[in-house]
Amino acid sequence: MTTPSPLPDPVVRRTPAPAVSPGSGGLVDRHGRVATDLRVSLTDRCNLRCTYCMPPEGLQWLPKVEQLTDDEVVRLVRIGVERLGIEEVRFTGGEPLLRPGLVGIVEAATALTPRPEVSLTTNAIGLARVAPALAAAGLDRINVSLDTLDRERFTALTHRDRLDDVLAGLAVAHDAGLTPVKVNAVLLRGMNEADAVPLLDFCLERGYQLRFIEQMPLDAHHAWTRGEMVTAEDILERLSAAHELTPDTEERGSAPAERWLVDGGPATVGVIASVTRSFCGTCDRTRLTADGQIRNCLFAREESDLRTAMREGATDDELADRWRIATLAKLPGHGIDDPSFLQPSRPMSAIGG
Repeated sequence: MTTPSPLPDPVVRRTPAPAVSPGSGGLVDRHGRVATDLRVSLTDRCNLRCTYCMPPEGLQWLPKVEQLTDDEVVRLVRIGVERLGIEEVRFTGGEPLLRPGLVGIVEAATALTPRPEVSLTTNAIGLARVAPALAAAGLDRINVSLDTLDRERFTALTHRDRLDDVLAGLAVAHDAGLTPVKVNAVLLRGMNEADAVPLLDFCLERGYQLRFIEQMPLDAHHAWTRGEMVTAEDILERLSAAHELTPDTEERGSAPAERWLVDGGPATVGVIASVTRSFCGTCDRTRLTADGQIRNCLFAREESDLRTAMREGATDDELADRWRIATLAKLPGHGIDDPSFLQPSRPMSAIGG
């Protein structure tokens, strides 16, 4: 089969950063990027123990008093949408299906004006039960993490024998209209590299959209090394052994995935080369953790506390200004290739995907 050409360079916005004064404007950083995509972590807890995320025994969870209440989550999402130009809201975790008030939070988010696009990233355990309610609440689409279709490898990767639950959740979500259903997969060297083609074939057969994500240095035990990572080029080489891949000419915009047409299309497969082909120049994301901290980058070493200010009586305008100020400090890139790079102290489960 045809070997794909190297991934093209990400497009970098060159727009000068507009002046932002307190009380006005959206979430603009000093490099001209505008954050319109909000990722909201609803919990740091998870019912899987994926090896690239947390140890088998789990982590020390946030005390309940430190977590945002449902009303606090909804208030901050509303401020983001009404005052700061947020257009997309994605609820993440940990595992967001573990949040008892999830359906109500989704319903409140989809009722906002202007209405944001609302999505969910989940491991799909329990999704078969709640997908119809999420669809009724207005959820637009769903992303499901699935790294293998082999039961033994799934159990080895997650330390839980729950593959059937994930597959059932995918099917019910699709039938409930939470489309396009996207599947996110991380390949680990020596563990599940052989699953690249089976995962693609599985998704092609069912109409799911597959996205491979390079493993990032966000594991709780800080064991990640660049040399052991399965790169985007490694992934494309494996896929090309079974399918003809050609670059998708559709404008990428700020989307993190570089897309490839499979066997001429229209089906595509995406590769999110977060490490080897970073797309920081077009990043449009801002993040809210389960304990009310704003992070302007997934790899940020600093956070801005909205929870304390909110509980001490800050107004919506004051909280919006704090959010704007936090955004201004966003660095031009994540710096993984810099010798001085330090992995964030929080793992992915505590930040939100």
